Amino acid sequence: MVALNFPTYSFRFKQIEGKAYIFDCIRKKFIQLQPEEWVRQHCIQYLMQEKGYPSSLINVEKEIHLNGLKKRYDIVVFHPDGSIHLIVECKAPNIAISQATFDQIARYNLTLKSDLLMVTNGINHYYCHMDWQNECYNFLKTLPKYTL
Repeated sequence: MVALNFPTYSFRFKQIEGKAYIFDCIRKKFIQLQPEEWVRQHCIQYLMQEKGYPSSLINVEKEIHLNGLKKRYDIVVFHPDGSIHLIVECKAPNIAISQATFDQIARYNLTLKSDLLMVTNGINHYYCHMDWQNECYNFLKTLPKYTL
């Protein structure tokens, strides 16, 4: 896998029938190692180790219903009260972050109502704070650390 623009983290790997798998500490199972999964696992570690988000508030790869369609988000971080604090959209490193990527996460957020959004391909990271009153998002230089 390619080097990403995250700190270096330790991961557990295993091979099954010639395919590489990486351990997901949130889902508590090995997941086939694909480029997007490599980014997702780095992002999970970044949220926990660098930003202090508790693993108990992180949810990964869950289905949501959006305008009658089934979609899956990559990472969601909840507030302790169950409302959503952060949505993360992960792309493979070879996928450029585009307006379509922001449109995708904005559509998810119409249902999820998160305060913060993060879009990453492991190389480039973008952070936004939702301005619900003006129906827009404002870019941030970095993701805020977790606070209660």
